[in-house]
Amino acid sequence: MQLEIKELTKTYSNGVRALKGISLTISQGMFGLLGPNGAGKSSLMRTIATLQEADSGYVRLTGLSDGTSMPGDLDVLTQKDAVRRVLGYLPQEFGVYPRVTAETMLDHIATLKGIANGRERKDIVDALLQKVNLYEVRKKNLGTYSGGMKQRFGIAQALIGNPRLIIVDEPTAGLDPVERNRFHNLLSEIGENTIVILSTHIVEDVTNLCSDMAIICLGEVVAAGNPNDLVADLKGKIWQTFVEKSEIATYRQNHRVISTQLKGGKTRIHAYSDLPLAGFDPVSPDLEDVYFAKITEKMDVVTV
Repeated sequence: MQLEIKELTKTYSNGVRALKGISLTISQGMFGLLGPNGAGKSSLMRTIATLQEADSGYVRLTGLSDGTSMPGDLDVLTQKDAVRRVLGYLPQEFGVYPRVTAETMLDHIATLKGIANGRERKDIVDALLQKVNLYEVRKKNLGTYSGGMKQRFGIAQALIGNPRLIIVDEPTAGLDPVERNRFHNLLSEIGENTIVILSTHIVEDVTNLCSDMAIICLGEVVAAGNPNDLVADLKGKIWQTFVEKSEIATYRQNHRVISTQLKGGKTRIHAYSDLPLAGFDPVSPDLEDVYFAKITEKMDVVTV
């Protein structure tokens, strides 16, 4: 099963070119989509989720046939109703009815997804609430849930109907470390049998979860592949030194500084260079270095 995206473009009425010929092939498993705010991640996710039209290009979900009546391939841009039957979507921001219980809300959503049999709906809802560790609080109103609990409820509603494609947009933003870890484990389990697209600006989430990824900046793909391979490509090219904050501007003028971070009262600089840099020490790269190297190359701006 694969999601094939080819030369996808989108320009909004205000003239903003959100997508500029995006091409990606996404296979079963966890796929990370990294990029800064305004990079085009949400525009891409909304297009795949059939919530907005593209200007040109195509998106195709292939390899769906399982011996049932399900078609083998779906054109995401034209067969929207069919796509929605195999899609689970957790947007970055979603509302809940504060005075409705989780159990009642999931039952309602299951009804909307065409599960007419009451006993079947109850079994599905109970199983999902167990899966996301909300069964014990299933009769509490959603308005009493913490941020992490609401995110887990969001995943439960996205899983109704056994979707083959799941999109989660910035799912761990604002979660505490315990909830993030719980959410990571849940996403990893889900990704074993379906395509899960994780759109985020948190590099650590992609490092921990994804075997394939892409980085988007200004509406274009600036890197794609296995995270470990992308990190390996930077071996011997990342250099580190510590400077006073007042010296940063000078270093930016003389070197390709990709990131800065305050450490112990001084500023740590990571710079990109094929050759050793005077006053810098070599450092083993990580995915964050890949991210900043690709973003700064595209934008010529470092976000500190």
